[in-house]
Amino acid sequence: MRLVFAGTPETALPSLRALLDSPRHEVVAVVTRPDAQSGRGRKVHPSPVAELAEEAGVEILKPAKAGDPEFLERLRLIDPDCCPVVAYGALLPQSALDIPRNGWVNLHFSLLPAWRGAAPVQHAVLHGDEITGAATFQIVRELDAGPVYGVVTEEVRPADTSGQLLARLAESGAGLLAATLDGIEDGKLEAVPQPAEGVSLAPKITVDDARVDWSAPAMRVDRLVRACTPAPGAWTEFRGQRVKLGPVRPVPGGSALAPGRIAVSKNAVLVGTATHPVELGEVQPQGKRLMGAGEWARGVRPTEDDRLG
Repeated sequence: MRLVFAGTPETALPSLRALLDSPRHEVVAVVTRPDAQSGRGRKVHPSPVAELAEEAGVEILKPAKAGDPEFLERLRLIDPDCCPVVAYGALLPQSALDIPRNGWVNLHFSLLPAWRGAAPVQHAVLHGDEITGAATFQIVRELDAGPVYGVVTEEVRPADTSGQLLARLAESGAGLLAATLDGIEDGKLEAVPQPAEGVSLAPKITVDDARVDWSAPAMRVDRLVRACTPAPGAWTEFRGQRVKLGPVRPVPGGSALAPGRIAVSKNAVLVGTATHPVELGEVQPQGKRLMGAGEWARGVRPTEDDRLG
C-alpha cells in the first residue's frame, strides 16, 4: 500500500523504520508537527520523525493544523491507501480522515478501551497496572474510540518508569502496526468495535500533577515518581526551592518517619510518607545538575526541622 505516516516524537521512530523497511508497503510521505524549540539553547529543531524521513528521502509535510487546505490538497494528490499514525500530537478533522481509502490506523499504547487519551503509559504506571499493551485501531472523530484491529500485551515491571515501559511498547507496537497494515492489504483483517465497558481516560499529566504529596502512602509516591519519569518530571520543594526527583525505592522495613521528614545515613537518604519511608535516588536541585541523593544531602545538610514538600 501507499502510506503516509503521521508521527512526531522518538516514540514513533520504531514504527516508521519498520514501515520504511517493509517490502510490502511504500512510505511516500510523512506528516509531523512543525519545527519546535528544544534543548537548553531553545533552538528550533525538526521533529525526530522529520529527521528520519529526511534521511530516507521521503517527502515531509508539516501543517500547522491537519485541516489546513494546502495540506489536505497535497494529501489528496499523494492519494495514499492508508495513513498509519503513531503519536502525531494533533487532532485530525473529518476532512483529513476521509482521504485515504483505508483510513487512518493509529498505534495507541494501551489495551483499549482502557486509558484513552494523551498519557496512557503514564496512567498505567500511576495506577499500578500489572499488564498493559498497545492496540491498533481505525481513527474516528471520538477520542481513541475507533474499532480495534489488533493488540500486543506487555508486563509492567515493578520498577518501570513510564519512559522504560514506553520504549518497550514502541518496539513491540511497531511490529503490530506493520502486521495490521499487512492484514488490511490482504483483506483478511477486520476491525472489532470496542466494548462499552472498561473505558478509562488518560489525560495529559501536568507539572502540577507531578508534585509529590508526602502525606500519601509510599506506594503512591513510588508510582507517581515513576509515572512522571522522564516527563514531566516529579518534584518537591526543599527550603522554598524546587527539587526534581528520579525514581525512589520504597523501604517497607524502614523506621517510621513523619511525611516529608528526611533521614540521612551513610548509605541512604530516606523520606517519610504516610506509611513506610522511601529511599531517594537521583535529585536535581533548582538551577543545578542531576546528582545522587547522598551528594545532595551532604551539600544541604538537612536538619530535624527540614521537610520535603
